[in-house]
Amino acid sequence: MSVSLTKTAMRAIIGGLGLVAGIALANAQDAAAPQNPPAAQGPADASGSGAPSSDDVKQIKLTDDQVTHFIAAQADLAAIANKIQAAGDKPDPALQADLEGIATKHGFGNFAELDDVAANISIVMAGLDSGTGNFVDPVDALKKEREEVQKDSTIPEADKKQLLDELNEAIGTTPRLQFKENVDIVKAHRAEIEKALQ
Repeated sequence: MSVSLTKTAMRAIIGGLGLVAGIALANAQDAAAPQNPPAAQGPADASGSGAPSSDDVKQIKLTDDQVTHFIAAQADLAAIANKIQAAGDKPDPALQADLEGIATKHGFGNFAELDDVAANISIVMAGLDSGTGNFVDPVDALKKEREEVQKDSTIPEADKKQLLDELNEAIGTTPRLQFKENVDIVKAHRAEIEKALQ
């Protein structure tokens, strides 16, 4: 059975960051800054929020093996990044077969499973503070950013409205972490994940 790529997966693979992790790294570093955070890492989704939609993400309890296999798959995904970018949201059967082959080569049942693992890693990465390594749920980080924008009297009203609209959209499309135990697993592999996604 062919599994089509989610927009989330396409967006981050194109960014050279392996699936959805590009979104996560940008959010973690910028505390969900409203100026379309993934722009420096890769293209954003059509909503402009750059965050994985809660409809796109199937949250799962990660295992150490899944994270290790995800890291190992990044070189193969990067090798076909140009094909993926050219395909847009609808890869041809040959590209889909390549993606399925990469997934199974690295111990996943299919590409959808690899995509799910990537999405769950990205949620944790989005909440890891780049300095302290402490985890803050990305939704809470976005809400804090929204409060700061609301209180900032130096931002012109038109700009403030736009920033608040973008933050509200990001809050609405960013999923909360369901499996808190995923934090420890991702933190244990954080350096390897960041290196693989460069």
